[in-house]
Amino acid sequence: MAQLSGTPIYILKEGTSRTRGKSAQENNIMAGIVISDAVKSTLGPRGMDKMLVDSLGDVTITNDGASILKEIDVQHPAAKMLVEVAKSQDQETGDGTTTSVVIAGELLKRAQDLLEMKIHPTIIVGGYHKAAEKASAILKDISVSMVGMDKKILTGIAATSMNSKSVVGSRDLFAKIAVDAVLQITEKTDDGPKADIDMIEIIKKKGKSLGETELVKGMVIDKEIVHASMPRKVLGAKIALVNAAIEVEKTEFDAEIRIDSPEQIKAFLDEEERMLTSMVDKIVASGANVLVCQKGIDDVAQHFLAKAGIMAVRRAKKSTLEKLGKATGAKIATSLDELDKTYLGSAGTVEEVRIADDKLVYVKDCKDPKAVSIVIRGGTEHVVDEADRAIHDALCVVRNVVEDSTYVAGGGSIEAEISKRLEAYANEVGGREQLAIEAFAESLLVIPKTLTENGGHDPIDLIADLNKDHSKATGLWFGVDVMKGRTSDMMKAGVIEPTRVKSQAIRAAAEAAQMILRIDDVIAARASAGPPPGAGGMGGMPGGMGGMPGMM
Repeated sequence: MAQLSGTPIYILKEGTSRTRGKSAQENNIMAGIVISDAVKSTLGPRGMDKMLVDSLGDVTITNDGASILKEIDVQHPAAKMLVEVAKSQDQETGDGTTTSVVIAGELLKRAQDLLEMKIHPTIIVGGYHKAAEKASAILKDISVSMVGMDKKILTGIAATSMNSKSVVGSRDLFAKIAVDAVLQITEKTDDGPKADIDMIEIIKKKGKSLGETELVKGMVIDKEIVHASMPRKVLGAKIALVNAAIEVEKTEFDAEIRIDSPEQIKAFLDEEERMLTSMVDKIVASGANVLVCQKGIDDVAQHFLAKAGIMAVRRAKKSTLEKLGKATGAKIATSLDELDKTYLGSAGTVEEVRIADDKLVYVKDCKDPKAVSIVIRGGTEHVVDEADRAIHDALCVVRNVVEDSTYVAGGGSIEAEISKRLEAYANEVGGREQLAIEAFAESLLVIPKTLTENGGHDPIDLIADLNKDHSKATGLWFGVDVMKGRTSDMMKAGVIEPTRVKSQAIRAAAEAAQMILRIDDVIAARASAGPPPGAGGMGGMPGGMGGMPGMM
């Protein structure tokens, strides 16, 4: 609103709120810090879990940063930026979501101190940008290259990603499964090895224990065989994949058939049966003894397929058919007319297996399959869901190292080393930007500090020891051993992580902090009437996340 000769002139819509200058910056920074603090306690092997209850009463128990931030109903626009950081980190690397958010929160906290010192936000942003670029260069410089497909290194990387998960008791089994699965689907290209983890089907079934989780070198179809008379197990399977309905097509418009005599009814039914028999004959002629159909299979066709000794599954997902093609070498037929023996895939065994109350079809013993399945077991649904998140992170980090062939030590060692080198770099830059680069360097130490605090140890002494170790030529990979409460060589201890995860976490955190610091004016339209109190997401929980300041 402006004033002209005492008459108010409304520029913005009535009810619009506006926060400017220092007040806007402080509000945004505080929102970012609150989000960071919400996930900080989940970091590391001794991190705690969060129980999230949505508006329908569904419970999620996890310490996965991306899952936590996805479940909570964040309303503050600046806080949403940090949620986006976690999402992009999860999409790009599959791990390091909590790390990226915690670093971003610490960068904002340090920036707040610099703003109090009357340093302009643009100078802070410039310093953070230079520091992030330098950190990426340092990371690239000190990364270790993996020679060939070293299973010991890959297993260590998978195990490290699961150290903080509740499945840590079955970590060795899960790490082995993750490595074997990724190596099985890896394909060589002109740009180097590529591993598409979408080719790994994950089936979750509660019952038994985490130790019963298995890798199937082939496909597991979450469907049952369509007819009781069909064989339950086929050896030396010849598999046909069909993306067409094995049914008599219905007309797309209303049609009326006038029948004057019983003979006409019989002729009509006989013709329908003949059409279905013709379809089944084409499948039999191709030499297939297993049929996986994306669409429906008529009851009469099921009967004829059973008589021919063919096992059939219907209404399989399109993605399942594509993975089956990769696993068995089959081509997907869009019409029964084109189906012949060149379209068929092969597998050693196809059988129906009962797991708990469900029946699954296992397609296994495939020759060099480029699609595999992991069947996750667990005592309860919550355990199975958390195991699914853990195996996803493990698959992603193994994929990262298979494709990039570079890794670094974990346990806060890489952050401590980059922090030390950035301190030296800050002295070279000089001026006010030096203060921003030093703040960036100090912010990275939040990772070893948080690991120490979550482990129940005193961070002051451990960080002092860590700085002392990194001042030595032999101290490059020294980090925090949270189990023993002291510093040790993380590379020797086998605590290793992909370079891609660390690089993306630092870069994403820096970009989010820079974007929030650039904002000096928040113009918010009046919110529309929402649902009644208690009907929203986490904000409706008594004493829940909704009570966090600047967040909801």
